[in-house]
Amino acid sequence: MLGCDPHKEYPELLVKMPFMHISAGVLVDEDGRILIAKRPEGKPMAGLWEFPGGKMEEGEVPQIALARELQEELGIKTSPGCFLPLTFISHRYKKFHLIMYLFVCRKWVGTPTGQEGQELKWIKPRDLVNYDMPEANLPLISAVRDL
Repeated sequence: MLGCDPHKEYPELLVKMPFMHISAGVLVDEDGRILIAKRPEGKPMAGLWEFPGGKMEEGEVPQIALARELQEELGIKTSPGCFLPLTFISHRYKKFHLIMYLFVCRKWVGTPTGQEGQELKWIKPRDLVNYDMPEANLPLISAVRDL
């Protein structure tokens, strides 16, 4: 029988914690490759690979946050109209609960470069499993691989 009582099954999720909202993008080039970025030294989870994006500001909608973050992190310009919602994740870390909105983007102006010293790689979606990613990102791999 399927249980539906979070008090019994997931009591840890009932503990209130601060939320962190992240907007991230799967940039897809004309060859079907996707862009991943390596978190630089000095940042939490340094050395792990992730999809470009970042924290949403208070009152900011995910699409606007992503356009801003892509310009700040990669030096490219794009528009919320270029984002196709793909999926989201909800993941509890020790000190906060992460909600990440993931969008696909196939149109931008400029060449992505690591504006914050991060290493970038264009890879085939099937190769995502070969890169260490933050725990919260692992459920996203199958959605991106099946693009």
